[in-house]
Parts: sequence; C-alpha cells; structure tokens
Amino acid sequence: MLTRRHFIQTSTALFSATALGTVAATPAMAAGKADWESWDAQVTPAGFDLETTNPWGLHTRFLPRRVEAKSGLTPGDIHVDAVARYLYLVEEGGTAMRYGVAIGRDGLYTPGTYTIKRKAKWPTWTPTANMIKREPEIYAQYANGMEPGPRNALGSRALYLYVGNRDTYLRIHGTPYPRSIGTRASSGCVRMVMAHVIDLYERVDTGSVAHLYPAEHYVTATS
Repeated sequence: MLTRRHFIQTSTALFSATALGTVAATPAMAAGKADWESWDAQVTPAGFDLETTNPWGLHTRFLPRRVEAKSGLTPGDIHVDAVARYLYLVEEGGTAMRYGVAIGRDGLYTPGTYTIKRKAKWPTWTPTANMIKREPEIYAQYANGMEPGPRNALGSRALYLYVGNRDTYLRIHGTPYPRSIGTRASSGCVRMVMAHVIDLYERVDTGSVAHLYPAEHYVTATS
C-alpha cells in the first residue's frame, strides 16, 4: 500500500529544505503557437524570476526552489507531498525542483503511482460526468468543453496522469486561481501557478512517473 510514510518520515527525509542554488481534456480548439505565446506572456510577470517573483501573494515557502534530494530517487520522477503541498521533480546530481501546489478537496484526491502519458500546452478542458453531477451549477455550462486561454481551468500547461493505458482524468496543471496554492481546492487534480507549471512542463518528459502521496498524516499506534 502506498502511504506517505512509504514516501517520507518527515518532509525533509527525501528532500532537504536547504536551497542548493538558484479532469478531462480535449484537443485544442483553434488555438495555435501565436495564441500560446500571447497567453504565456499574459500569465508570466515581467522580469519573472522563478524563485522570487510573487505577485500572487503566495507564502514564500510555496515559491519554487532547488533543494537537496535523497540518493536513490529516479531523476525525472515527480513526487507530490500532499501534506506539505509540495511537488518535487527529481533531477540528476542529487537535487530536485520543489514547487507549491494545491490538491483535491476532501474525498477527491487520489493517491497513487501514475505515468505521464501526455503533455499539452494551453489545453481545452471538459468536466467529467461526476463533476457535472456533483456541482451542476458550476460545471454544466462547460459540458461541451472550455476553450483554452488564461481563464481555462487547466491553465497554461497540463500533464496527464495514466495507470497503464487508462486515462485517470487526473492532471498536474496550471490554475487561474493562484491563491488556492497551499490548500485543498481542486476536484482531484494537482494545481500549480501558471508560470510555475510552464517551467515544470519544460523539465518533464512523457513516460515519467508521478507519485502522489496521501494527504493524511499517518500516526503509529501505541499500546
């Protein structure tokens, strides 16, 4: 059974906090490279620095930074610590990039081990049937899909999580609601600031593994 304890005894067991340096979707609706570049510019602040730029008012711990990774982790793999609300991308040389994230609301976050089978820039988005049934007042209007752009629910980039060849409809994606970072806010996906997921997207290859760990703290029972 995959548990957070399997991943980490504390939030520093695999990754040191000491910096070492610097949902469903459909094919894009009539959006192309020029649109992507324009939208990228809209969601990327002027003079953007990955580790310091913060017009979103995030807690500073959720800003991306390079941290030390425990030996033995596979470069290219993603690890999501759902308790601390961090996503780690393991790098060569014993480091990892750490980003702040939001995760699914209670009952909607699904821990597990997934493969990233697809990546997309500025994807369209279609809510699942369960989402529409659960909250029709929010999602029914998008039953035929939501066109890409800065207000799209998947934001600037999306990584699609699969189990085998089955699309789980779980994504790691950008969000038009950056103030949700650090919370449980989504319908199951892992959300990131759009400018941050643009950076992550360029570092991740299809075929990479994403480990999503439980959001609950596990306590060892004592007699």
